[in-house]
Amino acid sequence: MSSDHNDEGRRDFLMVAAGSFAAVGAAGALWPLVDQMNPDASAKALASIEVDLSPIKEGQAVTVMWRGKPIFIRKRTADEIKQAVSADTTDMRDPQVDGDRAKKPEWLVLIGICTHLGCIPRGQSTGDVHGDFGGWFCPCHGSHYDTSGRIRKGPAPTNLEVPPYAFISDTKIKIG
Repeated sequence: MSSDHNDEGRRDFLMVAAGSFAAVGAAGALWPLVDQMNPDASAKALASIEVDLSPIKEGQAVTVMWRGKPIFIRKRTADEIKQAVSADTTDMRDPQVDGDRAKKPEWLVLIGICTHLGCIPRGQSTGDVHGDFGGWFCPCHGSHYDTSGRIRKGPAPTNLEVPPYAFISDTKIKIG
């Protein structure tokens, strides 16, 4: 009788050991399949960028790339801020007040892609055509944006998008 009891104990031990070994083997085989679904390092690197604003002078605009999209950063003049704040939003196609678009009045951060068909609007360089409202002009189909990036004229259905961003310091922002 004691040999039957020993055989049962040995059999139970072998079953538990074999089951544990199989579970560890299955987890080891599944881990690479699950891990390959994570974004690679290059995609993680593009998730957010930091931009130093200190070299940008008043009235100047720069373009940086984030997630393959141009980001327009403009340090607005007092006149541009005044135009953006005082604009009557009731007649706008996509009404938004300037305070909802710019976290600090002097800094405007936008995704530089026209919301009509995805062209890049002009207005970043000093020699560019800024459109009828002093902001940006899309040469593809004639959309005009104001100094807050709001659509004022043309076929674009919505304003230029504002990407997620935050001020890290007075002279640095993090986009994304």
